[in-house]
Amino acid sequence: MSGRDAKSRAAAPRPTSGLVRGPSEVRIVGGLWKRSKLPVADRPGLRPTPDRVRETLFNWLGQDLSGWRVLDAFAGSGALGFEAASRGAAQVTLLEKDPGLAAQLRANLKRLDKDNRVPMKIEATDALGWMARSAPASFDLVFLDPPFAQDLFQPALRAAASLVGPQGLIYLEAPAAMDPPEELGLSLWREGRAGAVHYRLFQRNG
Repeated sequence: MSGRDAKSRAAAPRPTSGLVRGPSEVRIVGGLWKRSKLPVADRPGLRPTPDRVRETLFNWLGQDLSGWRVLDAFAGSGALGFEAASRGAAQVTLLEKDPGLAAQLRANLKRLDKDNRVPMKIEATDALGWMARSAPASFDLVFLDPPFAQDLFQPALRAAASLVGPQGLIYLEAPAAMDPPEELGLSLWREGRAGAVHYRLFQRNG
């Protein structure tokens, strides 16, 4: 995978308002769809990853994700998955349990990708069940940003760990600095904080 050896350092993200209602839209930070807007539906617990945090995250990952297979397991607004697709990922799958949000994701994809050039798939499904049924090592990068109130962090990490091969990456957002169980073979690679949100990038040991 390209981009893992990026050395650039991003400035620390400014604090956000934590767990309160987020913005009504977010912007894609870089790539093919740079500055394009994604609407954010008014749903309890829906808290899209802020632009500044995504900018930091993709500085860690590298700006070009060409060849990467990416899963956005709790897609919500789709900000993380669309950002990866915008930056050239070879395959992006978005999972969203809420049928209304899944329909909005499909509408956003149709609006942005008028020529069907970007390999994105959107599934209206339960993320944990879908990951449990998926083939091992089928992704290079998994985004985990589950609803904070449902305490799905450890189950999501367990499900995602088998989906990435050696050197694969898992990104987690949580209200505290979560550590995965040692037996999952994940090492902390990068971490940051924005207000009440802790975000960490783990790498699967080789």
